Amino acid sequence: KLAHDIESNYIRDKKMHEVDDDLYFSIDEKSHVMDITDKGRNVLSPDDPETFIIPDLGEILLEIDENDNFSSIEKEQEKEKAHQLHAQRSGTIHNFNQLLRAFTMYEKDVEYVLDNGKVMIVDEFTGRVLPGRRYSDGLHQALEAKENVRIERETQTLATITIQNYFRLYDKLAGMTGTAETEAEELGSIYGLDVTVVPTHREISRDDREDLVYKTKREKYNAAIDEISECHHNGQPVLVGTISVEISELLSRMLKRKNIPHSVLNAKKHQSEAEVVARAGQRGAVTIATNMAGRGTDIKLGEGIKELGGLHIIGTERHESRRIDLQLRGRSGRQGDPGSSRFYLSLEDDLMRLFSSDRVASIMDRMGIEEGEVISAKMVTRAISNAQKKVEVRNFGTRKHLLEYDDVMNQQRQVVYDIRNQALSGKKIQETAEQILDDFVMDEIENQSGLGIPDFWDWDHLKQVFASHIMVDATLEKIQDVKGNAELTANEIADWVVEDAKSVYKARESLLPEDMMRGFERYVILRTIDDKWKDHLYAMDQLREGINLRAYGQKNPLLEYKSEGFKMFQEMMVDMNAVTIQRLFRTQIQGMEQPQHVQERSVRNVQTSHEDMTGMGFQGKAPAQQSNQPQQVRTPVQVGEKHGRNEKVTVRGSDGKQIEIKYKKLQNYLNRGYTQVS
Repeated sequence: KLAHDIESNYIRDKKMHEVDDDLYFSIDEKSHVMDITDKGRNVLSPDDPETFIIPDLGEILLEIDENDNFSSIEKEQEKEKAHQLHAQRSGTIHNFNQLLRAFTMYEKDVEYVLDNGKVMIVDEFTGRVLPGRRYSDGLHQALEAKENVRIERETQTLATITIQNYFRLYDKLAGMTGTAETEAEELGSIYGLDVTVVPTHREISRDDREDLVYKTKREKYNAAIDEISECHHNGQPVLVGTISVEISELLSRMLKRKNIPHSVLNAKKHQSEAEVVARAGQRGAVTIATNMAGRGTDIKLGEGIKELGGLHIIGTERHESRRIDLQLRGRSGRQGDPGSSRFYLSLEDDLMRLFSSDRVASIMDRMGIEEGEVISAKMVTRAISNAQKKVEVRNFGTRKHLLEYDDVMNQQRQVVYDIRNQALSGKKIQETAEQILDDFVMDEIENQSGLGIPDFWDWDHLKQVFASHIMVDATLEKIQDVKGNAELTANEIADWVVEDAKSVYKARESLLPEDMMRGFERYVILRTIDDKWKDHLYAMDQLREGINLRAYGQKNPLLEYKSEGFKMFQEMMVDMNAVTIQRLFRTQIQGMEQPQHVQERSVRNVQTSHEDMTGMGFQGKAPAQQSNQPQQVRTPVQVGEKHGRNEKVTVRGSDGKQIEIKYKKLQNYLNRGYTQVS
């Protein structure tokens, strides 16, 4: 904490904000945050500097509402313009920031490589390519634009879970690794697991030497090459560990200039990993590998190698995690074999530059170290180790913070996956469909019950919703006749509607074999869950991206995320139930003839999905086919003379009941399945 305070005071004394005024943009490498300055905005858009400033949408909407010069229609138009401006500027700023990140913070052959015209992500821990993985939020497209390769479409998240919550799905957890002790705190905090150190089978005889620190990377690499040359001359095999593809290829070029034969193992040449690792322990072998290539493999020493000191490990840079360095050292001295290891560092290394360079540089200055000279002291090694611990604590805090956010999604994920797994297994699928029907009807009834007694309900809305989804309207007519009954409850109304809906559904069931009907239900439920869950994940990603801005309003971003996420999840579940029910009741299955009372009903302006179900033995009209056919709309039938708007006409419902209505309301009743009598 004291060191952090000193560092903060140092930056404050340097008045970094005055330096930023002369920059186009600034980058905080520690937190990977970047921002464009006022000077940069003026250069990019001199005519309109506001282009890169997101307007305060809430303030604009409030001003529109309070402006009495606007009519209600004009207010809606102005609000729409404000939303469009906000969306346009947000998109422009987001795209520019991603391009800036791609050009300044992501290096080719470090974070990614080019393979056959494609940008491939490199795992920072293993140094291997991650096929099929793409950066999100347009960053991958920005990298493709930077490298002038084909820009692929942005991927859509279909399912997501953190590693921590994935492991929590197991009832019992256990693991074994040679480097768990450094992560004991995290394993205990996240998983509730204790770390027990098991003694080695044979005593470790490896010689882990002190780090050598130079002022520049050039000096460091030259010194490392000199030691590699010496070991190769003596016949001792050497394994060189690098943190990136770029450095491995740089060292390879330097070794070629010295005519030293060697093998390179990185993200570009991973196919021959087993063969390269198998030869790494032979006399005079020199192997350059990124990070942990070959980990977990006993590198067999050749004949006479033990007498030469065993396998020698050279690390060209300290990793942010001590585990990676320990695993690199662990390639040597296995099963009691002799071996040695040493790390070559410089003040220009990322870890040193960001976390320890000032402290180590002051030590080197006090000792009078000149350029080209090296420092090797336990004090320096301890300072570097403390820097790694500082980074590990920061990274652990980041992972813990992300887990807190994913715990919100995890609760939602469990609810959705329980429904999905039940449908996937096919067990009690009919009960699942009936439960969704109950939930759908109850959701609609509860929306109205908030308005008070049934007298105040929006019955026209209820009729339209139920007629378009479950094709029941006669029931509502009966309910409306007794809505003044004080003893009538929302649950009783829902029961009546569900009972009528089930009778309609049973009529559909009678037209198909039971196994086909259950298969149809299973397909509809799974398809709807997948569609809605995918959209919900995207919406939650968008919410997560901007939720931290709530902190400026003195609000806790995590609590805001939980609150907003819960509302969005409830809306998604309601929508999922409604779409599922509409598809179950409305989809026309090939070979099914609609019952007569269903055929007579027609609802206008209701979007009903008729997906192609041929893969499941079902077939409906494809959406493209629907759009090509003109919509048939019933028009009032003129009987005798022309009617006035308020004249009475008689219509008959599908249940045979006749009612009198005003002529101006005739079209609405025809759309709901009524026929005109007079």
